Amino acid sequence: MFHPRRTLRALLLPLVAGLALTALPAQTAQAASTLTNAGFETDGTGAAVPSGWSEYGDTGASYVESGGHSGSYRLTQYSSAAYKVETYQYLSGLTNGNYKLTAWVRSGGGQNSAYLALKNCGGTEQRTDLPVSTSEWIHLVVPVSVTGNQCTISVYSDANAGNWINVDDLTFTSGTSSLSIKGADISSLAKSEALGGVYKTSSGTTGDAVAILKSSGMNYARLKVWVNPADGYNNKTRVLAMAKRIKAQGMKLLVDFHYSDTWADPGKQTKPTAWASHSYSQLKTDVYDHTYDVLNALKAQGTTADMVQIGNEINGGMLWSEGSTSNWSQLAGLLNSGYSAAKAVSSSTLVALHLANAGDDATVRWWFDNAATYGINYDVIGLSYYGYWHGSLGAAQTTLDDVASRYSKPVFIAETAYPFRLDSDDSLVNQIDTTGELVSGYPATTAGQTAWFRDVMNIVEAVPNGRGLGVFYWEATWTAVTGNGWDPTDATSGNGWENQALFGFDDKALPAMSVFSHR
Repeated sequence: MFHPRRTLRALLLPLVAGLALTALPAQTAQAASTLTNAGFETDGTGAAVPSGWSEYGDTGASYVESGGHSGSYRLTQYSSAAYKVETYQYLSGLTNGNYKLTAWVRSGGGQNSAYLALKNCGGTEQRTDLPVSTSEWIHLVVPVSVTGNQCTISVYSDANAGNWINVDDLTFTSGTSSLSIKGADISSLAKSEALGGVYKTSSGTTGDAVAILKSSGMNYARLKVWVNPADGYNNKTRVLAMAKRIKAQGMKLLVDFHYSDTWADPGKQTKPTAWASHSYSQLKTDVYDHTYDVLNALKAQGTTADMVQIGNEINGGMLWSEGSTSNWSQLAGLLNSGYSAAKAVSSSTLVALHLANAGDDATVRWWFDNAATYGINYDVIGLSYYGYWHGSLGAAQTTLDDVASRYSKPVFIAETAYPFRLDSDDSLVNQIDTTGELVSGYPATTAGQTAWFRDVMNIVEAVPNGRGLGVFYWEATWTAVTGNGWDPTDATSGNGWENQALFGFDDKALPAMSVFSHR
């Protein structure tokens, strides 16, 4: 979503890791069908080789110390010199099938690599990289298919001097964990192409941006729809045309209704000009008719929407002032009107309600508690999460886990993005253009952008009970093309977002696109 410039709300605090202890000789892990000493509570502080575990490499860099996620102790990997170490446990006698490893982790970052792994399980080794979470514990999950009746659980660091990780409260249980949404918003694409925008593979071959994204693993596209935008883009006609391309690539489609002629977000929910003088009763009809019209046209051409958003970032409601959160009963009427229209077209289309700021659990709870009180209908909860505006990964994970449980609804990140550089490719200052605005541990580089997207995917995948659906990267195709600026009424406006697209200033696909192939 397009926002005015903001500053980073908070910097993550570093955690001071303790000094490494002298390691005892490595022991052979006992074969078992369940994890032993999964919370590292058996031995107490100073255990160089935790009971039930084995070590390989620079074993002095792996040990137990106080300060667990729960209980009294945790596993730490740290050394004042560069190190490589693996702490692992071998399990045998497993019934073949699907399993998942979960763990609570935190990391100071800076390693060459640091990850949880499931290997020697009969198939491809599965890894999940540790995010840079500093003082916050992050819940991760690693799924695997066991086909050889055995599996090795591994905690690994290839680290520089002073790097550290903490791991605690592991579980290894039967079950699956995967994301059904690996998507991106590509609302900018049609206008970009019309104005000469070019998109290339990572090797430099010019191609269809939708096909390039699909080939990287993207399986879901998001398109915003305005009522009567000044530039004639992001309207019904353009959405219909783009939907054909999306469905032709075998991808699913999310239609994001703004119920405006321009951007709708927490700071503005301006009624379309054609509806400006309408009464509340007429606005309910407007919402129904517009929603039905767009969705039915999509269905008629064979591109039925798989999901719709009734409103965009509606923290304060929509269609102000009639539909603001100062009048919940009227807001409920408008939202339910959109819900009814969507279901009238296709009962299988999921209806999402979308708020900004996934890092603010209290506000999200307040909003959806009111939704329950006023009988607002919906199927799915969508949240925007920009780490430079919306707080830490840990805060976002807390919100995702809480609301999925509290309302028994699936959740997804409707928008996220991160810069791969800070300078501009047009005349407009970028939304994020200084190092002070960045999330600690995630530089404005292609590697930093990739790590951010991956780590957001990871926290959604770890939402309990399979309720984490996935992530949409926001405006993957919004590169700097003259005329394709943020303001539909001003052809000279710049975009301010090209440094967060998934195509670089040379128009080539960026490494972060590989995250779409996330399990």
